[in-house]
Amino acid sequence: MTEPLLRVKNLVKHFPVKGGVFSRTVDKVHAVDGVSLHIAAGETLGLVGESGCGKSTTGRCILRLIEPTSGELWFDGRDVTVVDKAQLRALTRDMQIIFQDPYASLNPRMTVGAIIGEAMVIHGLEKGAKAQEARTVELLRTVGLHPEHIRRFPHEFSGGQRQRIGIARALAVNPKLIICDEPVSALDVSIQAQVINLLEDLQEQFNLTYLFIAHDLSVVEHISQRVAVMYLGRIVEVAPSRDLYTSPKHPYTEALLSAVPIPDPTLKRRRIVLQGDVPNPIRPPSGCHFHPRCPRAEDRCKVEAPLLRDLGPGRLAACHFSV
Repeated sequence: MTEPLLRVKNLVKHFPVKGGVFSRTVDKVHAVDGVSLHIAAGETLGLVGESGCGKSTTGRCILRLIEPTSGELWFDGRDVTVVDKAQLRALTRDMQIIFQDPYASLNPRMTVGAIIGEAMVIHGLEKGAKAQEARTVELLRTVGLHPEHIRRFPHEFSGGQRQRIGIARALAVNPKLIICDEPVSALDVSIQAQVINLLEDLQEQFNLTYLFIAHDLSVVEHISQRVAVMYLGRIVEVAPSRDLYTSPKHPYTEALLSAVPIPDPTLKRRRIVLQGDVPNPIRPPSGCHFHPRCPRAEDRCKVEAPLLRDLGPGRLAACHFSV
């Protein structure tokens, strides 16, 4: 088995909670609580879960946009957590991100040409203004925009067009890995399909690797080869996309899939309604984090945190009763 392009082991990120007159640390938010995953070169791994479960924090820790509390991050054979700032800048050329909000992720005072060309300047990829402009025009065409858009500002574009600009910016430095942080959640459904198809075409054209973060399971099913399900800072199931959607092993995954609409009105799916709310990440439940809402929970679940167990080819689940 070849070494994966990205390997994450026991990633932890806790955010301090300040309080009192002197703003002392009085508690901590368990945003990411021991996440382990890997992605092979050319693969798309979907990372799904409810809002606030730590998906985006995981992606930003991988890029070190947020410094992890602990854990190992190996990218292309190098430990990302120990490199200095100069080495990290060189490494980020191979790791890029597409942000969720196309309205907030583009500088409104910069033209499209400056936004896309900024990374080329930082990494010294194109020498001279003409070469940079030619490369920017090429990228605009690649993502389905017109060359004349190079002189325009972000407010002149729709949400879908802005997200295409964000994709072009990520492609500008010829990355190996792109973290797609809910890149279509802010777009209309018809535009979502166009952007997903564009990402698939770009992956084939440039041999890209994606970590695709989303809460829409139908979108993830379409683009991902494997899917990791996250709940309250922990990975609870990993499986090939088709296997996960046809036979989920974790009760949380079953509940998520039961909420996905079926386009055929003649088919019906048993809806699983989880009791209660998502627990407070400042004081997560003991044992299995999911046990207060789990229909299968027993006394063991309250005190013993289940490990991700191997349930077959490519299948992992963190449940005491999954088989």
